[in-house]
Amino acid sequence: MINELIFLAHAIIISLFALAALRMGSQALVAFISVQCILANLFVVKQINLCNFTVTASDAFTVGAVLGLNLLQEYFGREQAKKAIWISFGLLVFYAVMTQVHLAYVPSSCDNMHEHFASILGFMPRIVIASLVVYLCVQHIDSWLYAKIKTLVNGRFLVIRNYISITISQFIDTLLFSFLGLYGIVDNIWHIVFISYLIKLATISIAAPFIAFSKRIVQLSLDCHKEKQN
Repeated sequence: MINELIFLAHAIIISLFALAALRMGSQALVAFISVQCILANLFVVKQINLCNFTVTASDAFTVGAVLGLNLLQEYFGREQAKKAIWISFGLLVFYAVMTQVHLAYVPSSCDNMHEHFASILGFMPRIVIASLVVYLCVQHIDSWLYAKIKTLVNGRFLVIRNYISITISQFIDTLLFSFLGLYGIVDNIWHIVFISYLIKLATISIAAPFIAFSKRIVQLSLDCHKEKQN
């Protein structure tokens, strides 16, 4: 039960920080998306039990990245979203390279941390390569899908639009990344695919009420900006 409560808190915290980034503007949202991508790759090798199934500990971060992307596209335009995809992609490449540089250093005789870093970061090349391929595909699919849905409903139903686009894009993400990045590493790949997707759906559902507040957050930002100008 403790893991389920931690997961609930995890999803809520990510949603709150997404709204805080929105409040600070487009640059903060780009930074938020990039951090979510890096954290997802760093924590994906840890396996946990949720509802008696084995899953990775990073699914909430993946949803957080797409949530941030959708908020960016909603309030700052699709071009900003496209730019954010490539910025976060570049930072993910930098992160992958730096992990291997870090492991390449010969540790001191008194060092007792290198083996732990090697255990965590040793899988990084495969995971990050898989992540980079999947990330570019899924983020572009989500951006395109979100724009199409927004056009179809004339900009209405913000929460529903987010829910539909994220659920579809995350199904693709879960299937591709599980096999490209985790096959042979995790205990049961089908548990990971099935339960990870359910966990992502739960995360999206938890985040939905916070998305509804996003318009209020943007209005507060506009009001503050007007007050400063006056």
